[in-house]
Amino acid sequence: MNSASEVKATSPLTYGLGLVLAAGGLMGLFLVANARDGAIALHGYLFVAFCTLGVFWMIKRHYDGADPIAREEGGVLYNDGVVRAGCIASLFWGIVGFLAGLVIALQLAYPALNFDLPWTNFGRLRPVHTSAVIFAFGGNVLLATSFHVVQRTCKARLAGDWAPWFVFWGYQLFIVMAASGYVLGVTQSKEYAEPEWYVDLWLTIVWVVYLLVFLGTLMKRREPHIYVANWFYLAFIVTIAMLHIVNNLALPVSLTGAKSYQLFAGVQDALTQWWYGHNAVGFFLTAGFLGIMYYFVPKQANRPVYSYRLSIVHFWSLIFLYIWAGPHHLHYTALPDWAQTLGMTFSIMLWMPSWGGMINGLMTLSGAWDKLRTDPVLRMLAVSVAFYGMSTFEGPVMSIKAVNSLSHYTDWTVGHVHSGALGWVGFVSFGAIYYLVPKLWHRTRLYSVNLVSLHFWVATIGIVLYITAMWVSGILQGLMWRAYDSLGFLEFSFVETVEAMHPFYVIRALGGALYLLGALIMVYNCWRTIRGDLKEEKVAGLPAAAPQPAAAAQ
Repeated sequence: MNSASEVKATSPLTYGLGLVLAAGGLMGLFLVANARDGAIALHGYLFVAFCTLGVFWMIKRHYDGADPIAREEGGVLYNDGVVRAGCIASLFWGIVGFLAGLVIALQLAYPALNFDLPWTNFGRLRPVHTSAVIFAFGGNVLLATSFHVVQRTCKARLAGDWAPWFVFWGYQLFIVMAASGYVLGVTQSKEYAEPEWYVDLWLTIVWVVYLLVFLGTLMKRREPHIYVANWFYLAFIVTIAMLHIVNNLALPVSLTGAKSYQLFAGVQDALTQWWYGHNAVGFFLTAGFLGIMYYFVPKQANRPVYSYRLSIVHFWSLIFLYIWAGPHHLHYTALPDWAQTLGMTFSIMLWMPSWGGMINGLMTLSGAWDKLRTDPVLRMLAVSVAFYGMSTFEGPVMSIKAVNSLSHYTDWTVGHVHSGALGWVGFVSFGAIYYLVPKLWHRTRLYSVNLVSLHFWVATIGIVLYITAMWVSGILQGLMWRAYDSLGFLEFSFVETVEAMHPFYVIRALGGALYLLGALIMVYNCWRTIRGDLKEEKVAGLPAAAPQPAAAAQ
């Protein structure tokens, strides 16, 4: 039993971590003193600040004693502090990522908004947007939910007193270093893997500790059974580590400079990159978030998973098939035709496990369909599963060579990615955070359930505007690019195709603005919930609540 007296901040590992931070601070000072470029100097300062603050925080916690946030449930003193921090970081980075996306969408519609500055142009802000949404927002959601789920399903406190906090803060440092590097022009130009070699090394250290924390918690579990959500989380952690290490193998020009050269070149580099790129989608944005689905949908619906056997079949078939699908990004390139066909074949086969998971998630609502009318959080989770099904239908279709010849390099691909990112990843993340915030801060319910409903409808309209505009834009692009006149010449110049996209880019920006507005509504709702406020409103199935000050709620 993890009682309060057993959770101290004075284990031998504490002193070891303090020495590591001290050494890290000295290494940061070395980088600052010998930096060959401004980015290395900036990141050296960031590293010094991170290590210094980490040491002082450890000293403070040493004198504070046991975890002040921990709360005992069923004889287990759970580490909810790091989960709270993950929820707050998810909300913050979500706003940053969605705002960056809106800015670059407006830049495509109105190029003058690039401002002719190197730090604000589309080429540098675009990876800021993708990394902020995928790795900052999505990554923090995965950290928070995986730490929560593995504790509750194992009935055991997170392994390590300091390791979970090192994972959390170390991951935030990675995000800041990556984003600041993009703005300064430091990038290795690999999709979803833009950070340079030293940032990749830091993420590797953080990720290994994350794996050890997760495995350590599973090993000391008090439940004999490992719930399937933990299978998906573990597959996500292990596979992303493998993908990250292999795809980012590089030789730095100097140990005090940002520039490096990739180990692979040519078509080998392209194949390695899209083995990584597609499986970043498959394991980071799919397997990890399926772990969220398998825990939070049953919890919010108060129903068991529809078929546990189907969930196991879903798991093994998905992780086996997904790893082979990357070559479909390289149709009609120098990649050998057999490899292209292999990627297409496995992509089509992915229909089966993907839809098996979607069916399992939706059928979990059997006997609770009426709750969709009264529970907007459950509605958001259910719609996220529907978007998962739609995206995993569209992806295999687009992997077919005949379809890909029209869709590749067009906005259709952008629409496909965002139907999965905004609909599946975004909505399932929002639903999980809405579930966690009242529970973690010990509130009876969210500040306003009606605001959740407003968020749902505003964001849904934004998604529909976004993806339909990109579908039409992409198909129009593909048709214009291969239209020939009677003499066999291209009928449209590239500039004419760009001009034709303008109204769709405006609609896309409007959809993104609505999605951002929904996220801001959510942040306000969660902030008021954390304060302990309750909005006086009629909520179906609940008695009317009078306004409640924060002090009374606690």
